[in-house]
Amino acid sequence: MSIRIVFIGAGRMASAIVQGLLEEEHYLPEEIACTCGDDPSGPELAEQTGIQFVKDIFKVVRKAETIVLACKPQQFNEIDSALAEAAHGKLVLSILAGTPISRLSGKFINARNVVRTMPNTPGQIGAGVTAFAAQQPLSPKDQDIVENILSSLGNYHEVEETDLDAVTALSGSGPAYVFEFAAALREAGINCGLNEALAHSLAIDTLLGAAMLLADSDDRPEALRDAVTSPGGTTAAALKVFSDNDLRGIVDKALAAAKARSLELANQ
Repeated sequence: MSIRIVFIGAGRMASAIVQGLLEEEHYLPEEIACTCGDDPSGPELAEQTGIQFVKDIFKVVRKAETIVLACKPQQFNEIDSALAEAAHGKLVLSILAGTPISRLSGKFINARNVVRTMPNTPGQIGAGVTAFAAQQPLSPKDQDIVENILSSLGNYHEVEETDLDAVTALSGSGPAYVFEFAAALREAGINCGLNEALAHSLAIDTLLGAAMLLADSDDRPEALRDAVTSPGGTTAAALKVFSDNDLRGIVDKALAAAKARSLELANQ
């Protein structure tokens, strides 16, 4: 059976995609191949999933229909021009942060289409969200391929490429903001007298439960917030501190900084 999809890079995101594709039976293990740099990630992924690990990627690229760029962004320039030529007529999908379609298509000049994506780290457990933009409109076949790949990481949204820097600032970097808030909740709980283990557990369960409630509700976040808040109560006292210190303004500035940096990286 011939190789249908090749992963250049075999890190956590590539592993999550491969496992999702296999679980959903979009591909058989023998239809997937991967390669990697000077690390054991490729052989380890092959051993875990039954896919093929190949050092000489050129032959399998020629036979495949889809190439997934899952290496580190700084390794993109190291991709051999012969490999790019071998991708003639293939669909190229990139999960490389800060790498615009213009650079991708400049390397893979003869690809049938190039898709740039912005996943986030919860994709490692199938709970992520990914935005994607294509160089040109996707054919029905390529639309199915892209959706099969991205659904392995969680939810997905097609956007204009000009939106991807803002997407990077919100959902791409967003998990780090949540983790920082979780750490802040834990530390504040400790300062209120809780032991660290309990404060840590309460912070995680509170964030998880609130996110699940928000996802399950048709209400806006503000409505759910108001439902928890009694006039003159404890929640109102805490929210007043957030408001007095311009929490929303801080978040706005943080996302603006992240977007600006994403633009800078894309232009380097």
